[in-house]
Amino acid sequence: MDKPKITPRDFFLWAGAMIALYVSVFSFISLLFSYIDYAYPDALAYDVDPYSSGMRFAIASLIVIFPLFLFLQRLIRTNETKDPTRRDIWIRRWALVFTIFVAGVTVAVDLVTLINYFLGGDVTMRFLLKVVVVFLVAGGGLLHFLAELWGYWREHKNYVQVVGGGTAVLVLATIAAGFFIMGTPGEIRLQRFDDQKVSDLQNIQYQVINYWQAKQKLPENLGELADPLSGYTVPTDPQSGQEYGYRITKAPYRFEICATFNADSKTGSTDASIAQHYGTDNTTWRHTAGQNCFERTIDPEKYPPFNAKAIPPVPAPLR
Repeated sequence: MDKPKITPRDFFLWAGAMIALYVSVFSFISLLFSYIDYAYPDALAYDVDPYSSGMRFAIASLIVIFPLFLFLQRLIRTNETKDPTRRDIWIRRWALVFTIFVAGVTVAVDLVTLINYFLGGDVTMRFLLKVVVVFLVAGGGLLHFLAELWGYWREHKNYVQVVGGGTAVLVLATIAAGFFIMGTPGEIRLQRFDDQKVSDLQNIQYQVINYWQAKQKLPENLGELADPLSGYTVPTDPQSGQEYGYRITKAPYRFEICATFNADSKTGSTDASIAQHYGTDNTTWRHTAGQNCFERTIDPEKYPPFNAKAIPPVPAPLR
């Protein structure tokens, strides 16, 4: 009996399905890893993402690619039902065997890594959960495609829909969980506005200190900080377009700068790691929703004047 010939339709269906499968699995694992990192932050990890861009990309990939994989699989099964010879084409066998091979190697490497870390005494909950995720996902894929290769799903067609539906619900629930962690797109945008405001206030604070070191007095208003020679312009609130608040509370050292924020600053362990990585003191710039003013006092010993003039006396603390 002649072997069935592969058509361009067969090739692109299987190639597209396998690519969509690998991207979906990688995105799913990456998303679960992000959740684990959020739940169990590592104090030594300095690659913290303040806007969950990796999480967002994984969610976006799953939203687009995973339904595409299910659609291509449905087309493949429909073709095999209409023409049973499609089950014997070489690209189908190669795709299944290769996927089984990759899943098997992944499980083996996962176990070796677990044992290696265990022997080294460096097994943390964060690491164990990631090992479990890889083991379950790769192991599930291995069993699924072994069953496909052995014809199990062909004999139990009803189970295919159950497994497909269960997988879709699991992926959907995993995606939904991301919005509880990183917030909605609108909330993320407001967070970016707040972070930019803190960055602007830090910049203004630096310029005020620099101004004092040059002139031994505080600027009367923020407009005095503008410097056409250096090209510095005073930033304004990126959300409202208005000037930031500023006033001298006690000359010649004490002043305050103000901004209106959308939400309370985050104070969790993950957010503390973000603040540490980006050089932002989470206590110094902690804020609540609404207008917040940050009072600062210049220490002339830490920030001495640029010239040799006498330093004015430091005022007594406010009561």
